Amino acid sequence: MRTSTVVQRVSWPRRSVVALAAVVAVVSGCASTGDGAGDPAPTSGGAFPVTVPSGDGEVTLAERPDAIISLSPSATETLWAVGAGEQVVAVDDRSDHPAGVPTTDLSGFSPNVEAILGRNPDLVIASDDLGGLVSGLAAAGVPTLLLPAAQTLDDAYEQVERVGVATGHADEGRDLAASMREQIDAVVAATPRRDAPLRYFHELDDTLYTVTGDTFLGQVYGRFGLESIADGTAGDQYPQLSTEFVVAADPDLVFLADGQCCGVTPTTVAARPGWAGMRAVTTGQVHVLDEDLASRWGPRVVDLVREIGAVVSAQPVAAR
Repeated sequence: MRTSTVVQRVSWPRRSVVALAAVVAVVSGCASTGDGAGDPAPTSGGAFPVTVPSGDGEVTLAERPDAIISLSPSATETLWAVGAGEQVVAVDDRSDHPAGVPTTDLSGFSPNVEAILGRNPDLVIASDDLGGLVSGLAAAGVPTLLLPAAQTLDDAYEQVERVGVATGHADEGRDLAASMREQIDAVVAATPRRDAPLRYFHELDDTLYTVTGDTFLGQVYGRFGLESIADGTAGDQYPQLSTEFVVAADPDLVFLADGQCCGVTPTTVAARPGWAGMRAVTTGQVHVLDEDLASRWGPRVVDLVREIGAVVSAQPVAAR
């Protein structure tokens, strides 16, 4: 199948190298919403042609794609979760879940159009139009479905549904999105609310890049009534804070999304100059997150919500 697509370029939110590396879930076994790489879910079929929103434009698929390339870990996990894994011929070098996905040296950050075309795809899914990806593939008649970084949980649910429609698994995509929503709402509803919000610092990397409440992660935290210490800082949604700022802000909770990449632990955090006396350190509220869960916006966001919910539920209900 070869069809053309018209997609406008979309901007990529500024973030640290760690967060970008995952652009950036399938729900894991405990979430019970997706299958392993070797066991795709049953398909529901679907009528083609279909037109699916893509970035700032649309992509039209004349037939069900059976040679898909994913250049986004979030998209890769979603493909398997909706039952389209058997239609995928290659995924990018950052995609590593579920186990057994066909990981290659293809890059979503510096895509090589010639290398991608060499694998004869009939659909490419990516997070952003980098390096002339869309125009290069369109010149060869290959459509590109752009699924940019989600800004809200609703964006994540919608992208799951788009992947379902684009791959001939519309029913599975719709059911998965509904399941994600229901599970996340249930976790939030079961988590105690406080009169005064807990304040958090989410560490993207060891140079102290963080998130504000306006980001996807910030909105996930916001579902639990948490507030970022970076809210109100000038400009960037992903600001780099100084050590002095973090220490002075004295957050109730610290979440580390740089444990695997950078070896950051509660112990190394406590050893930083001035950090030993911080509230989160003295009360044992420095928590290492799975950095893949914390940087991907596909079905496994349910698992991230569970991790955060468990931490919040363990806090004293009394206001700070």
